[in-house]
Amino acid sequence: MRYISTRGEAPALGFEDVLLTGLATDGGLYVPESLPHFSLEEIRSWRGLSYSELAFNVMHPFVDDAIPADDFRKMLDETYSVFSHQAVAPLVQLDSNEWVMELFRGPTLAFKDFALQLLGRLLDYVLEKRKQHVVIMGATSGDTGSAAIEGCRRCEHVDIFILHPHERVSEVQRRQMTTVTGDNIHNIAVRGNFDDCQRMVKESFGNQSFLGGKTQLAAVNSINWARIMAQIVYYFQASLALGGPDRSMAFSVPTGNFGDIFAGYLAKKMGLPISQLVIATNRNDILHRFMSGNKYEQHQLEHTLSPSMDIMVSSNFERLLFDLHGRDGQAVKTLLENAAKGPVSIEDYRWKHARKLFDSDAVDDKATCDTIREIQEQNEYLLDPHTAIGVRAARNCRRDSSVPMITLGTAHPAKFPDAIAESGVSVKPQLPAHMADLFEREERYTVLDNNIAGVQEFITKHWKNA
Repeated sequence: MRYISTRGEAPALGFEDVLLTGLATDGGLYVPESLPHFSLEEIRSWRGLSYSELAFNVMHPFVDDAIPADDFRKMLDETYSVFSHQAVAPLVQLDSNEWVMELFRGPTLAFKDFALQLLGRLLDYVLEKRKQHVVIMGATSGDTGSAAIEGCRRCEHVDIFILHPHERVSEVQRRQMTTVTGDNIHNIAVRGNFDDCQRMVKESFGNQSFLGGKTQLAAVNSINWARIMAQIVYYFQASLALGGPDRSMAFSVPTGNFGDIFAGYLAKKMGLPISQLVIATNRNDILHRFMSGNKYEQHQLEHTLSPSMDIMVSSNFERLLFDLHGRDGQAVKTLLENAAKGPVSIEDYRWKHARKLFDSDAVDDKATCDTIREIQEQNEYLLDPHTAIGVRAARNCRRDSSVPMITLGTAHPAKFPDAIAESGVSVKPQLPAHMADLFEREERYTVLDNNIAGVQEFITKHWKNA
């Protein structure tokens, strides 16, 4: 399996190099040169498999011969054995043919665990094999940071630097990152928003000279292909649980950076019958404005009750644009350069092609709270604000009530007590036992200005071999 850049100028790489590289040298994102495709008969034969067995079948073609099959199976078994539910990604029914897939049963209570618990093991395996050390640099709007730290903190060959927007993540999200001890773990609170953090990460990957050639950066954000790869699996899992592949499915995905829903798009291209993908956004609705009106235009970022989606520059959207433009890297590069200067649109026929599969909706804080309250009253089931946005968007955009609609439940409600309180429900979400003392643990983080030179200087001073 070879991987190519969405901007067409960087060299093609194998899985190991893509895992360690993150962003391509031309500024693009890596995607497989070709996708594996599974027949309905083959997908049907996977019914009844454990989650880790299914994950092996879906992901092994992407890894190919970079990791021996037995080693990869063991890695997957270890990754998903730490989840708190035997089904790993259980489904909860809300209404007739309407479901929530709980993706928050991992150690940090968010869907990011599915990929990042695996990514840590992949990095450890490859770096040990190469006798190499890397510096992980990542940006988080709330959940990626804690999942990355949990997944990579035992890795012997990495130092971890996670940037989060100062005072713009929930207290639980912040403490999940800042209370983890380890000499190789560094949390940086940037006086800015998530897009500022993400921009610094991308610019640092584009020019790593500040590291003096002594090490290289590795990515944990969803620019890293391994993140997307791991998220494809639970689309197959949900489908198989509800009668697939002999019936089609619809999915509603709360998304800011487009990675999670892009994984669903890939699942369809790999042979899984999916009739609709709903892009569920909050007031930071650049993806909704594009999908509903073919206009890609950045607005000022707003702070909402769903902070993990407070993103205006959706990195993974570039991967979809690459496909929509017939995998023409130069066309994608030109489009994104123009988008940095002002609003852009794509050719009408390309946009209409995307609309065959995608719908979208933007849900404000009031509607988010209303949905949390309504579902609690109707089902005695508590949604976090991001999943609530997914449920509301699913109901607003649903094309066919005979097709099962599955909303991805992206986080545990206990991570967002302020949003739950604002919704007016009387239930107070409780952290699970392994986090019961979270508010008593000592925090460690450094607040820095929104300045890339200062952040890079901090990294050069604090990585292990500096």
